[in-house]
Amino acid sequence: MSSMVETPPPHFIKNIEWDMMDKAKFFPLSMLSSFTVRCALYPLTLIKTRLQIQKHNVMYRGMFDAYIKIFRHEGVSGLYKGFWVSSVQIVSGVVYISAYEGTRHSLAQRNIDTKVRALVAGGVASALSQTIIVPFDVVSQHLMMMGAPDKGHKIPNSIYVKEEIMKKGRFAVTAEIVKQIYQCDGIRGFYRGYTASLCAYVPNSALWWGFYHFYQDQFYAILPSWFSHLLIQTASGTLGGFSTTILTNPLDIVRARLQVQRIDSISTAFKDLWHEEGLKMFSKGLSARLVQSATFSFSIILGYETIKRFSVNEEYKSLIRW
Repeated sequence: MSSMVETPPPHFIKNIEWDMMDKAKFFPLSMLSSFTVRCALYPLTLIKTRLQIQKHNVMYRGMFDAYIKIFRHEGVSGLYKGFWVSSVQIVSGVVYISAYEGTRHSLAQRNIDTKVRALVAGGVASALSQTIIVPFDVVSQHLMMMGAPDKGHKIPNSIYVKEEIMKKGRFAVTAEIVKQIYQCDGIRGFYRGYTASLCAYVPNSALWWGFYHFYQDQFYAILPSWFSHLLIQTASGTLGGFSTTILTNPLDIVRARLQVQRIDSISTAFKDLWHEEGLKMFSKGLSARLVQSATFSFSIILGYETIKRFSVNEEYKSLIRW
């Protein structure tokens, strides 16, 4: 009686690497996915910014209160103030992902550990993309604050746009903000908070990718081999977003205040924040940022990893598990 020999299961690829993909498919799909996610989640970014900039809780008591008040007094368009300027991040996103994947690929040739590769590549990618996006970030954050109630507590040193210009539409308002920033600080005004952005986003990006691969490894170790890889990746991205946000929240508040309030230094911004909020500085705007980060992380990874699967070269398709 002959015994039947079982065919061993294929060795599935856990992470689709840079050299496994068709870039002609990857880049257009990646830009479309990024735009869709940013469009859907932009209101959370705006709410987070307003919560971070306000002193104590003079404008809004929290995330939901801010959403209701903005929607009630400013309409849907109020939730998308500055979006068209902020959407330039799609271009910086291409630079970001190219730098991330390129750095990871380069480090892989030197047999560097996966989590370390992700950590280093995330930091490098963020440093490059921030150089492109900071001027647009500065302008978009001023636009986000337009129309916000101050209840007698005007935001110090912020840009003021006259009512007659506000009536001319978003392009006129944007042009006025750009003009005032240049008149006040020259070109360096558009890079106000650049160092703070690097201090906030470089470790944020590095930690996020590090956590992303760390959580993946933990899930792969405890879950059965047949479990969905895409589900593991989206769960890892969401947990990575939570972990990173909790660790870096004060840095993000300081960055936002430097850019909107035109504070002179990072240390001054920290001192002002500590004087106003005390220990609450660690939780200021945190609920909105946690929701934004977790939702953004889930959506970005779902799009990113799905696009990688669609863009993978034919020879690897049988080794990819959804």
